[in-house]
Amino acid sequence: MADTPSPSPRAAAVASAEAGSVSTPLLRRRGSYMRSMSHARDELRSFRSCLRWLCVDHSDDSSPAVSWLVFAALAVAVPVAARVALPWRPYGTQVQASLTLSATLAYATLYSLVRRRGLRRLLYLDRLRHDSQDVRAGYIVELAGSFRLLACFVLPCSLADAAYKVFWYCTNRPFPLWWSAAACALEVASWMYRTAIFFMACVLFRTICFLQILRMTGFARDVGQCADVAAVLRQHRRIRAQLRRISHRYRTFILYGLIIVTISQFTALLAATRPRAQVNLATASELALCSLSLVTGLLVCLYSAAKITHKTQSITSIAAAWHADATINSLDRDQENPRTPSKAYLQQQHAFSPSKAYLQQHAPSSPFSAASASSGEESDDDDESRSEDSVDTSRFAYFHVTNISYQKRQALVTYLENNRAGITVFGFVVDRTWLHALFMIEFSLVMWLLGKTIGIS
Repeated sequence: MADTPSPSPRAAAVASAEAGSVSTPLLRRRGSYMRSMSHARDELRSFRSCLRWLCVDHSDDSSPAVSWLVFAALAVAVPVAARVALPWRPYGTQVQASLTLSATLAYATLYSLVRRRGLRRLLYLDRLRHDSQDVRAGYIVELAGSFRLLACFVLPCSLADAAYKVFWYCTNRPFPLWWSAAACALEVASWMYRTAIFFMACVLFRTICFLQILRMTGFARDVGQCADVAAVLRQHRRIRAQLRRISHRYRTFILYGLIIVTISQFTALLAATRPRAQVNLATASELALCSLSLVTGLLVCLYSAAKITHKTQSITSIAAAWHADATINSLDRDQENPRTPSKAYLQQQHAFSPSKAYLQQHAPSSPFSAASASSGEESDDDDESRSEDSVDTSRFAYFHVTNISYQKRQALVTYLENNRAGITVFGFVVDRTWLHALFMIEFSLVMWLLGKTIGIS
């Protein structure tokens, strides 16, 4: 990897931490960026280990069959058997159906993305060679923190559900001791598997979005320092194309996840507010854990999508500020030194000087030249007029060069204003306005449902 001459302190700290390790770098020095094999000390080892434990890793031929078998057993067979064999629980049907549907959606998304592209291409690690050292260092830090975030989501919910399951089995005793222990372990494993699958898809989407935010931050920092408008335009188009591909890959997951979570929450609200509903710690704890898990995962996805959209759209204001500063500074230089041509103008005059000299040497002699030379007063007037003409020409050429730069910057700002990039869901940009509208729709439905059940108007 080619390093920049002066990396930031954050990049230097990460580079010094990596110096004593034997981990494989994010970018290979040689070879194509095809679907990579799993390395023991790779930066993606946490994600690969998690996918392997969840049986979603399809790196060899036997993995898909094992993956589908484990999913069918833990996500479908165990919940159905628990619903049939165990005594009735007040909110058991809503909980099992919500977790199974969300896990099915997440599993299908992970299966499609990981099997086709692999983690390296999915996270755009093969495009890091175009980015700066700060962005690469931020990638390493973000990848290390994503797995910790996944553990912070999954472990508390799984431990809370395990405590509830142990309490329920000790209270009801549906089977003998050993059979009850086995059934409890299977239910806890099923809950943890489905929750981890759903959170894995959400955290993976969050990681992809935050890695793109690192790119956008570096791009926004370089906009005001880059004088080449064409280079800024090419970089923005590259990031916009990557965001479009991310949107196409995850739009189904976001849309159907929103539908599943909405239906699940309204079903739970309707069941909890109906007449003679038993809502206490012993009966509704599992429903509360399920609702908390699904809503948290959905909020992670929506927050990540809205943040990267906001960060991308803020490039327009940065480019407009850069355009305004460059225009005002050029006008200030013209007012302070109006007769001094710019460096670009001097180079332009130097390029055209041979033809200008040739025209002066081969110009036909005029009879008025001798007469004007004989009169000193008229000669002074001609010299003064020629000097004024030369100053006007230099100012016109300098204005022409400045006007071209102004038009380029104005075209870039207009392009950014009319091509707002971001995460989209079937044409709808996931930004703050979209989230506000979604919140108002959900709030209106909740108030309507409460008005029908407990009489809130």
